[in-house]
Amino acid sequence: MPTNKELSAALDIEGTVPIQSVQLDAMVVLKIVKHCREFAPSTVTGQLMGLDVNGVLEVTHSFPMPKNQESEDFEGSQYQLQMMRCLREVNVDDNSVGWYQSAHLGNFMNQSLIEHQFEFQQALNKSVLIIHDVARSSMGNLNLRALRLTPSFMKLYKEKKFTTEALAKAKLTFSNIFEELPITIRNTALLNALLFELETPNETAEISTSHLTTYKNSTLTNATKKKNKSVLTPSFDMLDLSLDPYVAKNLENLMDTIEDHQQEQGNYAYWQRSVERENKKKAAYLANRKTENVRRAQAGQAPLPNEDVDAMFKLPAEPSRLDHLLISGQIDTYCKQINQFAGPTLGKLFAAGELQK
Repeated sequence: MPTNKELSAALDIEGTVPIQSVQLDAMVVLKIVKHCREFAPSTVTGQLMGLDVNGVLEVTHSFPMPKNQESEDFEGSQYQLQMMRCLREVNVDDNSVGWYQSAHLGNFMNQSLIEHQFEFQQALNKSVLIIHDVARSSMGNLNLRALRLTPSFMKLYKEKKFTTEALAKAKLTFSNIFEELPITIRNTALLNALLFELETPNETAEISTSHLTTYKNSTLTNATKKKNKSVLTPSFDMLDLSLDPYVAKNLENLMDTIEDHQQEQGNYAYWQRSVERENKKKAAYLANRKTENVRRAQAGQAPLPNEDVDAMFKLPAEPSRLDHLLISGQIDTYCKQINQFAGPTLGKLFAAGELQK
């Protein structure tokens, strides 16, 4: 039997062990995927329930948030409390360990998500954000990411200082806003037993003699057709030269994001011109003041009284660079996705171009 000290260390009651990985129950994954696909391409969110055990955040349950949560009459906190109370009554984990959100082509980096995750990590140190990209999952591979805000970003966001100097001092870029944790999917013992039963053929099943011959012939015919189709039937999918819709949509999003990036660069350039203009006015005023003091000294007069020049020429505040960071992260995401999926398409185009010569 484990002692109380060992149980306390395993459950990390004092909260000293950082989260190193996330373990999702298979049922939780299915709930997240179902909820996100039903409302795609709209963005939906939900809550995650579970417990952290020795650095592993075990997510054992989840529930979706209603779609009308943006309305004035909706009270998200009351809804969460009611759901947790109901889960407690049916003996289900009711400890909140984070939330999940759907995404479309990786477009999840925005200030609303950052603010929500910051509030979660402030209230619950061991909380995580699960991102499910519906569009990327439709390509054949389930796309789930477990993200947390890094300590350096949390510190800057708390101080609300996203100036160029502060970002350079913290060595913060778009690549280290989030830290990604590995995800494992766990099946319960009952679910494993069910899958084993489904995979194991039932040798004791009785088949009537009258249908035995027909069953064998149809089975052999289907197997032969499947084999012939897989071996002899040619596939013309590789000859399709049309641009992949997934790549085309990524290109459209990339162009829109680049326009937003240019607008942010324009705002920053305008601030730099404003600072330069104020500095020139300040320098000209100081030069005239110095000349006047020299003239007054030659005339035997007292110099001009001291003035607070900095108060007279106030420099405009530097705009926040948070939007610039998030937009840069989105551009990086779109470029990686295009690089990943555009390779086969470009290869076919170059091959067709060489054949036409």
